[in-house]
Amino acid sequence: MAKIGPPGHDPRPPSGNPNLPSRSIEEPARQVPLYGEYEVAVLGGGPAGIAAAVAAARAGRRTLLIERYGFLGGMGTAAGVTNFCGLHANVHGEMHRVVQGIASEFLACIDRLDGLNAPHLILGKILAQAYDTAAYKIAADDLLTAHKVDILFHALGAGVVMHDERRINALMVETKAGRQAITADIFIDCSGDGDLAAWAGAPYEVGDNAGSMLYPSMMFRLNGIDPQKAGEAWRTIPALMEQAEASGTHHFPRKAAIVRPQRSQIEWRVNFTQLAREDGTAINGLEPDDLTRGEIDGRRQAVQAFEFLRTVPGFEKSYIVDLPPQLGIRETRRVVGGYMLSGEDVLGCTSFADSIGVNGWPMESHVAGDVIFKFPPIPESRGFNELPYRMLVPVGLDNLLVAGRCASMTHDGQSAARVSGACFAMGEAAGTAAALALGGNTIPRDIAVEKLQRQLKQQGAFIGQDQAIPKGL
Repeated sequence: MAKIGPPGHDPRPPSGNPNLPSRSIEEPARQVPLYGEYEVAVLGGGPAGIAAAVAAARAGRRTLLIERYGFLGGMGTAAGVTNFCGLHANVHGEMHRVVQGIASEFLACIDRLDGLNAPHLILGKILAQAYDTAAYKIAADDLLTAHKVDILFHALGAGVVMHDERRINALMVETKAGRQAITADIFIDCSGDGDLAAWAGAPYEVGDNAGSMLYPSMMFRLNGIDPQKAGEAWRTIPALMEQAEASGTHHFPRKAAIVRPQRSQIEWRVNFTQLAREDGTAINGLEPDDLTRGEIDGRRQAVQAFEFLRTVPGFEKSYIVDLPPQLGIRETRRVVGGYMLSGEDVLGCTSFADSIGVNGWPMESHVAGDVIFKFPPIPESRGFNELPYRMLVPVGLDNLLVAGRCASMTHDGQSAARVSGACFAMGEAAGTAAALALGGNTIPRDIAVEKLQRQLKQQGAFIGQDQAIPKGL
């Protein structure tokens, strides 16, 4: 029978329809068709899922990547982020790209499609790197196909089958062909929301466990900008926002707006939005009614931001060219593993004996009305923390790994290591660990971490420790 995990630890009440009583319908037992049998099955096709699937398949394991949309990229494409964060670190005042390995191979694929911007400076302290969404999708297809990863698009995870409490036997998915089952020796949860882990009964936390999560946003893109007139508009827009607020012509849901050019200088990405419940707390990405409200309100906020931007020099003839398929969710479940990466680890640039990668992004807390960044000391510090393998291994389950923003982190730690750079690193480690466990006839928790680290280094990954800092951007 299907086993559904605990309802979670979100202290806030669900946002369900208050006009309907609490009722349920019993679903009759049925035989579910088996879609396929695999050695490794990865749920979720964001940066973590892409890297995990490639790593497992490259190691010779029969691998399936399951994705709810018809394209890969996670929040980077489905939510219109269009910007890599966390690939770089400010190492004693100098910029270095510290996420390598499969991420390097993937960026090269995007670059060959002429879809990659040069890195740009954020807050004068850290680099980010924009990309073209179409190029990202095509490059991801090409990368997975080249490594012989099987892909199942338009498949929404729906539950698990377990014959005992420590082992997942099958993942249930809903497709246009109806419900289907996927079996695997090892599963990797890269869903972002920790769906697979929760269904399997893994312990998890939601937000800060006191009713607050990182607020979601609705990104959008503008076209028709005059790049000469716009210039470095990202420097002048904050002051223009303050003037508009003071004069009462516009109201903005948050400070720290993002307005930056894409690969084509006539196209810019925009994020002025912040989505909240009626009580002011963050939209809960686990609640269908919250998500529905967030999508509608997010588009409304996007239009209001656009109306303001039309008053900015260079943007007078701009128009909205894209509103993404979904709201941008930053935080929901955080699965509890053998170690929970903390905000103190980020700010203290902590090292770990079982490091499998690094994170160079600062704490980025999306709080009510604002975005607060907290950096390690610059230039005194090396600017990155290591990521321990234990944060990928959920408590109590023997054939599940978790990678990406739902990995084992505290609320503060997740505000930093949820970004794409760390997700690439975690995903590559998870896929490599799964292959090592299968090769050694053991469970992921019990693999020799030293062997995993050697393998990651051989694949070109940077895991910190005694390795030389990678050169270049």
